[in-house]
Amino acid sequence: MILLSSIIEQFEDDFLAQYKRKLLPSHFKALGAMKYCRTSASPQMLVGCAECNHQIYVPHSCGHRHCPHCQNHESQQWLARQLQKQVPAEYFLLTFTLPAELRSLVWQHQRTLYDLIIRCACETVRTFAQNDKQLQGTPGAIAVLHTHSRQLAFHPHVHLVVPAAAIDAVNRLWRTKAKTSGKKSYLFNHKALAKVFRAKMLKGIRKADLILPVSYPEKWVVDCKSVGSGEKALVYLGRYLYRGVIQEKDIVACNNGKVTFRYRDSKTRQFK
Repeated sequence: MILLSSIIEQFEDDFLAQYKRKLLPSHFKALGAMKYCRTSASPQMLVGCAECNHQIYVPHSCGHRHCPHCQNHESQQWLARQLQKQVPAEYFLLTFTLPAELRSLVWQHQRTLYDLIIRCACETVRTFAQNDKQLQGTPGAIAVLHTHSRQLAFHPHVHLVVPAAAIDAVNRLWRTKAKTSGKKSYLFNHKALAKVFRAKMLKGIRKADLILPVSYPEKWVVDCKSVGSGEKALVYLGRYLYRGVIQEKDIVACNNGKVTFRYRDSKTRQFK
């Protein structure tokens, strides 16, 4: 298996020569942590056997959030906390994606627009739940921002795990959306969600005094699909909250100054 630390060691000098002025302190911290994680250069921990008195020094983990070696415990804790919040309802995974034409703008104003993407996605779901004849209330949601595609290209989008349920605080009622017999599970119309999300995003961008690109699509993309109890969707999201964006088992080659990695195609489910 090719270690990420070995790749950092090999390419760090060239990388810094080209991008040093564009990096944030957090980037340098991440590089430094992952470069020495569980290597002979990291702090050592003395581990001993109480029965035979055998002792050995074990290199420390760096504990950095983006390190593929670390954070498994934190990931499991996060998942356990989310599962404790499950409600008796069918869950849906909603994905709100920004068009490619806006990615450059988001890259230049990440702090402002990441916040806006999440707020607009949540507000859109809240609007639909309050106007839905069966729900008529405030929904719950677990929102996770992703900034990359499976190919690791910059691709900001937000995932929301949403139960088909809502609370009517005024009338103190809990409502769930009934599943129509013989039909596919349905929460909200994905095309209507996309229209409202688009309007909220464009309004927010203008309000932030940011300049929109000359052209951008009339139709945006929002995906809405049933995920049963929601557990598998939460496991999927938890994978990217901690331990970085790539696992070392997916790094398949490092030859002639190039790194090759594999990813699973979202449509075919095949590795590429």
